[in-house]
Amino acid sequence: MTVRSSPGAQARPTEVEFVGSDGIHLRADKWSAARPDTRPETVLLLHGGGQTRHSWHATGYRLARAGFDAVAVDARGHGDSEWAVAGGYSLDAFVADVYAIADSLPGPIVLVGASLGGMTALVAEGERPGLVSALVLVDVVPRPNEAGRARIRAFMATAPDGFADLEEAVDALQTYNPLRPRPRSLDGLRKNLRRRVDGRWYWHWDPRFLEFGDEPTRGADVVRLLEAAKRISVPTLLIRGSESDVVTLDGARELLEIIPHARAVEVQAGHMVAGDDNDVFTTELVGFLAAHRAATDA
Repeated sequence: MTVRSSPGAQARPTEVEFVGSDGIHLRADKWSAARPDTRPETVLLLHGGGQTRHSWHATGYRLARAGFDAVAVDARGHGDSEWAVAGGYSLDAFVADVYAIADSLPGPIVLVGASLGGMTALVAEGERPGLVSALVLVDVVPRPNEAGRARIRAFMATAPDGFADLEEAVDALQTYNPLRPRPRSLDGLRKNLRRRVDGRWYWHWDPRFLEFGDEPTRGADVVRLLEAAKRISVPTLLIRGSESDVVTLDGARELLEIIPHARAVEVQAGHMVAGDDNDVFTTELVGFLAAHRAATDA
């Protein structure tokens, strides 16, 4: 892990860099725990497809205040991380990157993954048991609703020619996710888009990411996810958006049957739980981690 800067104030994270499984450079933000006299667990935050590490900013800050180190990583092909050579965006590639990052971090690790990040986290622990001390799945289960996934893919494929301005991008997001209030500031959105030489704004991820098509093509088929879930023995929390069209109640129940020691909570949100209701989401996450830490210390 390479540290690029040290701003000091934990509201502003330190920028760090990891080297992925095939030498790819992955950019990340790190918030250090507010209690430096302890050796805290590291909470590794994995965003969803098409997102960036900045979706975890408020969560990372609150985790540090609660006594945890937090690391939010831009997945390969997303944000400020390198794009994969020849479009290497299979689930195996994302999982291998998690293994490389985890092996470079000290102490116990908790994996928190949303959407694609959640599938990555589930497979990473399920296929290498003992990697983490706890697992948090954010609106992701082995058997998601196909209609909801199709809607995500359709949204990500829109605007291949970019947006004329950030307001146009906001309009697109509002159409996809009317539950989320229109942002008062465009600063957060600006971190997820880049303005190119043609003056238009484009989502800040590699378009080749979509060339892998649906999840079975990517290597995230239902059978693989179910088998991974059967091998999960660490404390597990599912945070589901009550308005999600990706994780249904039946899908959540199936996960709890496969991982009987897991716990599930709902927040008033759609599929993008952390962004739709970040305060409630983070409160649930911190509560789960605090209880996990207390049980571990007992």
